[in-house]
Amino acid sequence: VQLQASGGGLVQAGDSLRLSCVASGRTNSNYVMGWFRQAPGKEREFVAAITFSGRDTRYAPSVKGRFTISKDDAENTFYLQMNSLKPEDTAVYHCAAETRSGFSYYYVPDYYDSWGQGTLVTVSS
Repeated sequence: VQLQASGGGLVQAGDSLRLSCVASGRTNSNYVMGWFRQAPGKEREFVAAITFSGRDTRYAPSVKGRFTISKDDAENTFYLQMNSLKPEDTAVYHCAAETRSGFSYYYVPDYYDSWGQGTLVTVSS
C-alpha cells in the first residue's frame, strides 16, 4: 500500500489540526494504520493506531484525550484530529500501515511495512 500524508502546518498552542493519510494500492488487506512523529533530535515515537475495522484504537499517553484517529473507508483515508495542541507536539508526523502484528505491536515502528512521507506540524507557544 502507498500512503500520502498531508495537513501539517504552523499553529499556535491550543489550536487544532487534522492530518490526512490517503492509501492507495492494496487497500483491501487487513492493515493496521498508525501515526508516528519525530521531533528534531529525538526517536520516532508512536502517536495513535487504528485497526482495519476501525473498531479499536490506541493512543500514546501524551496525546490521549486530545488526539483522535479515524478512518473513512470510502475515501481510503485515515485521519489524525489533533486538538489542544502544545509546543511539545511539534514534530514531523508520519502515517504508516502494517499487516504483521495483528494490533499486538501497533506501537513499534519496525512492524510497519509502508510509510507515507512526513508532514510537519509546528506549534508555537
